[in-house]
Amino acid sequence: MDLPDTPAADHARALADLARVNRVTLTHRPVLRWLDAATRDLPRGTALSVLDVASGHGDLLRAIHRWGVARDLRLSLAGLDLSARSIAQAQAATPADMAIAWHTGDVFGHTPIPPADLIVTCQFAHHLDDVQVVALLRWLERHARRGWFVADLHRHAVPYYGFRLLARLMRWHRIVRIDGTISIARGFRRAEWRALLARAGIVAEIRWRAMFRLCVGRLK
Repeated sequence: MDLPDTPAADHARALADLARVNRVTLTHRPVLRWLDAATRDLPRGTALSVLDVASGHGDLLRAIHRWGVARDLRLSLAGLDLSARSIAQAQAATPADMAIAWHTGDVFGHTPIPPADLIVTCQFAHHLDDVQVVALLRWLERHARRGWFVADLHRHAVPYYGFRLLARLMRWHRIVRIDGTISIARGFRRAEWRALLARAGIVAEIRWRAMFRLCVGRLK
């Protein structure tokens, strides 16, 4: 989807459809659940910064904004994405009253200033090879002050074939249909996350969540 030769109209439609996929498949729920746990002991009115790595259309950050308002937290939100087109579309889709900062760049060359309290990334890790995933885990550990969370896909036949059927029924863009099945095929299993964490030298919690999400996180 983010290939340079993808027509702008196709990129915009695919990114919007991907946000719809996220709503239908409850993609944001594991992240919001982890944020609940991470902030359970914080009093109302606490200031908290959250960075979303590979923020795409920005739908997760908008959901986090609504979550923070409901819990009376003073959130400072930022999104980082390699694609300038995705950042532009995220900005356009975000209401003016949601004060979200948007940054274009490669995560491995990015240094949050100041460091974010919490860093999340959703369905990004499966786009990386093992060496890059290990580097991502170390980057998260280095730059998150309070904790970090990786939500990704569990590689399994049920979501693989189920998504193909759902995508046809919902008439999502062909790029989403193709990329979605590839993404599930590139997802993770628990033993693989254990091995990646061991290579990174990090102890973190691995949890399976509904809709075949396999998540890794750590609170400091």
